[in-house]
Amino acid sequence: MSATIESRLPKRTKPLGPIPMLIFGSRWLQLPLYVGLIVAQAIYVVLFVKELWHLFTHAVDFSEQQIMLAVLGLIDVVMISNLLVMVIVGGYETFVSRLNLQGHPDEPEWLSHVNASVLKIKLAMAIIGISSIHLLRTFIEAGALTSGKTNYTETGVMWQTIIHTVFILSAIGIAYVDRISNIAQDEAKRAAEH
Repeated sequence: MSATIESRLPKRTKPLGPIPMLIFGSRWLQLPLYVGLIVAQAIYVVLFVKELWHLFTHAVDFSEQQIMLAVLGLIDVVMISNLLVMVIVGGYETFVSRLNLQGHPDEPEWLSHVNASVLKIKLAMAIIGISSIHLLRTFIEAGALTSGKTNYTETGVMWQTIIHTVFILSAIGIAYVDRISNIAQDEAKRAAEH
């Protein structure tokens, strides 16, 4: 934490009581959850390497469409992994404890201004990205719908599109509510200063 931020923080004059200490300490119960997500990310790394190896060994036999679908699968794994990183790093920093990465050359740019609201918007955008990849993959695979070589039905494709649209509308709603609350906070700060 920088010296300017530390100087603005109020200094504690008395220790926490047992109940507040228990409640505040309960945030550490989330630590196993974040460790579990790290394990899940390791599994995604294995999946990525497996998919990449499959693409590499069968590239000569694949059609352009099959290669495109395999690459979309790789992109999907990367986007889910990015989502995991945002949840692990941002969630830990926001809800458990500071990581104290200030000045570290690899500190993520977004981490310096992350809070629960920013994290929700970033997660919503990541989910939309993942949903977009799945929808694009569905549209490509559904191209074979007329030949009967696909597992997709018209109703299934329609529902995927509707769900994707709901994700987009939800993200817009979250961003709008966040903007309204930021405007209200800014107005309250200005009123307090005058």
